Amino acid sequence: MTTWTDLAAARPITLSGDSGIDRAAHHRLDEAWLAAAWSHPSTRVFVVSGGQALIDDTPDGRTELVMTPAFEAPVTETHRYFLGEDEDGIAYFALQKDALPGRMDQSARAAGLREAGLLLSPRDAGLLVHAVALENWQRLHRFCSRCGERTVVAAAGHIRRCPACGAEHYPRTDPAVIMLVTDEADRALLGRQMHWPEGRFSTLAGFVEPGESIEQAVRREVAEEAGVVVGDVEYVASQPWPFPSSLMLGFMARATSADIQVDGEEIHEARWFSRDDLRAAFASGEVLPPTGISIAARLLELWYGEPLPQSPAWG
Repeated sequence: MTTWTDLAAARPITLSGDSGIDRAAHHRLDEAWLAAAWSHPSTRVFVVSGGQALIDDTPDGRTELVMTPAFEAPVTETHRYFLGEDEDGIAYFALQKDALPGRMDQSARAAGLREAGLLLSPRDAGLLVHAVALENWQRLHRFCSRCGERTVVAAAGHIRRCPACGAEHYPRTDPAVIMLVTDEADRALLGRQMHWPEGRFSTLAGFVEPGESIEQAVRREVAEEAGVVVGDVEYVASQPWPFPSSLMLGFMARATSADIQVDGEEIHEARWFSRDDLRAAFASGEVLPPTGISIAARLLELWYGEPLPQSPAWG
């Protein structure tokens, strides 16, 4: 029997595909190995700043991260993050800086994951996701949560240590559920958040609370946001979403009620759509689809049965 997970696997979700990079975590505490890797001429380095990196278009039509050998990289010792190795043994590092470096050729441009994620190869997208997630965590967790002392970077960017009390702090990931809810008539439930542009609809989503299973989180979030009761819940796929530190867990969920009562806080409007309803709404511009980088778009496509119309990046 074909499952939603099988269908999702047939076309990897953006930012979730196999990057071909071995994170090689066993090297993170090996200072001698890291020093040798940094000085090797094959090593490649890129700068991340404020969730962005430089990307550039190649003559053959591809888009790539702008990477340099280590000896051409900006100087920094503290915020140098080892991201892993590829199958050829090439090591990759990211440097966290206050600003991106200028480019003499003027062809490169700054981009975040929402723009670059759809353009980059799985390798480059995977490297950028890793680097942005580390940068976000490093910027937001500079002090020890036990004693308040300023912490120092360790393990090639993957640990912060407290010199006062000895505590070790690790990158944080917040699990969030995102679900396409369908009813007995196989209509899809889509909602619009308060701050979204007019016509922008997407799947419902929310964070997992302490002491809660992910299935419980799906049912609670749908009930809270739309007043709809959910029964069966089926996992589909996940997506790293470092804005700043989430892991999106995607589900298909079956409603056992159809009456909608939005919470008026997170969700401003929610509606049931048949495929024909949604197709007509897309065509007229009444409804704008979720952006292609988001797992929301893939969940909706699995039900819709065809690719969604192109949607401009936003938010």
